[in-house]
Amino acid sequence: MPTKFFVKIGLLYITGFLLLTSCSAEQNTSKKIKARPNILLIVADDLGFTDLGCYGSEIKTPNIDALAKQSLRLTSFCTGPTCSPTRGMLLTGVDAHRNGFGTMVDDWADNQLGLRGYEGYLNFDVVTFPKLLQDAGYHTSIAGKWHQGSPRKKEQWPFSRGFTRSFCLIPGGGGHFYDKQPFLSVIPESAYLQDSSLVGTLPKDFYSTKNYADKAIEYIDESVQADKPFFHFLSYTAPHWPLQVPDEFVDLYKGRYNDGYEALALERLDNGKKAGTIPANAALPPLSPNVIPWKELEPEEQQLASKSMEIYAAMIERLDHHTGRVIQHLKDIGEYENTLLIFMADNGAEGNSIMGYMGTREWVDTTFDNSLANIGKINSYVELGTGWAQVSSLPFKWYKAFATEGGVRAPAMFRYPKGKNIANTINHNFVSVLDLAPTFLELAGVQHPQTTYKGREIFPIQGTSMLPLLAGESKSVHPPEKVHAWELYGRRGLRKGKWKAEWMEPPYGNNEWELYDLEQDIAQQQNVAKQYPDKLKELINDWKEYEKTNEVTLPDRPTAYAKETIWLK
Repeated sequence: MPTKFFVKIGLLYITGFLLLTSCSAEQNTSKKIKARPNILLIVADDLGFTDLGCYGSEIKTPNIDALAKQSLRLTSFCTGPTCSPTRGMLLTGVDAHRNGFGTMVDDWADNQLGLRGYEGYLNFDVVTFPKLLQDAGYHTSIAGKWHQGSPRKKEQWPFSRGFTRSFCLIPGGGGHFYDKQPFLSVIPESAYLQDSSLVGTLPKDFYSTKNYADKAIEYIDESVQADKPFFHFLSYTAPHWPLQVPDEFVDLYKGRYNDGYEALALERLDNGKKAGTIPANAALPPLSPNVIPWKELEPEEQQLASKSMEIYAAMIERLDHHTGRVIQHLKDIGEYENTLLIFMADNGAEGNSIMGYMGTREWVDTTFDNSLANIGKINSYVELGTGWAQVSSLPFKWYKAFATEGGVRAPAMFRYPKGKNIANTINHNFVSVLDLAPTFLELAGVQHPQTTYKGREIFPIQGTSMLPLLAGESKSVHPPEKVHAWELYGRRGLRKGKWKAEWMEPPYGNNEWELYDLEQDIAQQQNVAKQYPDKLKELINDWKEYEKTNEVTLPDRPTAYAKETIWLK
């Protein structure tokens, strides 16, 4: 009897010791995971280079401006020419021609159909960094625009690509209110998803910018409750067309733009120089050939254009407001100082007109009320316009959908609490959207698997970690002679040091390579190809190497979006 008693006591002691050891190990593991930094990535949709106060804008963006004072601000941060290629590169660190976005969905040329890298969705030749963070114990979430797959194929949704929680608009755009108004006539309605299900109805007070911020706060709180570090992707759909804002904010900028886009361009150029985001030697570029001078517009056309810009500005101000809410929430819950916080735009400003695309003009005219008094409200549908887009893209040439600087340069700022002497500083060296994935992985202490992930072959990361730059240990991410290249719709661009080579089809180019010295001519007004033929030849050879490495297939004909959406006089 005594022997059995002592055996039982011994077993109880051992069991208790093992339980205590297990709990202690779990607590230590939890603390170790929680000690890793959070990552909050905020992306604005089609926001131009000078659309923020800290980059020279007249638009009120006090919260983002305050963030800029604590951040490293970039003036040579480059994305893809349009949104889904940018997002694919951001999520994977792999070139668009490899990750599935060699062109936009439903805009294939005949010779691109069925090709690897031209699927029109984020393919499975890549692994996303959210998936790797999720594997490593991070709580990963996204709220806002997805644009990486089809509403009909769940394997292309965020929950299949590494997001623990998701609330997303699946296509590239849509109305910003509860009615789920599509952004193209050929789409029945804007499709939203939450996790692994489509969303039926939206609340009556739904406004995209507000509700995405609400979801960001909700998902961040979930990560805190789970005691896990988080990666959250706040993927706004503002200020993407259609331009809409809640009724109480329609008149925020009433009358502000009555002097026209030429006057605003002068103002922003001066403000950008004072802010240090535009070079002092930058000249005001002439109006693009598809922009009618303000004084030549009819009074009714001026009123329509002014009102459209007023709504665009109000959308950006509301975006700033709700960004401020999310940042304040991080402070309130004590997570701000352990969070790498990034604010960026996904490409240049939107100056293309969708009205010539797939019967959109007729659909807009018969479906919406675009009277002057109604512009910006739930049942209106207007775009920004070429003149204002050129102002938003200052001091660069062209805008979204071009491989020019105006198409691929975007505002970006990085707040890294552990960075030394980077707060309120501006860096003019080249950084690519491809560099974000390796930065986040290094910050989290996660290795990229390089060429194989869970039994499938994948492409390795092509970007470079920014962490030395953010830590204040380096002034640049890439050596000056590294080649960076873009292509979409056959339009090509290549950066190498101060040199930029570009190829565009008529009427934007002459089916020939052009060469620009960006140090002397950031607005790209002087083609110096004839003055520097050897340099141009060098860059063309660099392009051919890029083309071969990334299996680029140039379109054999102008595709519908590129041909029908950009109108010239």
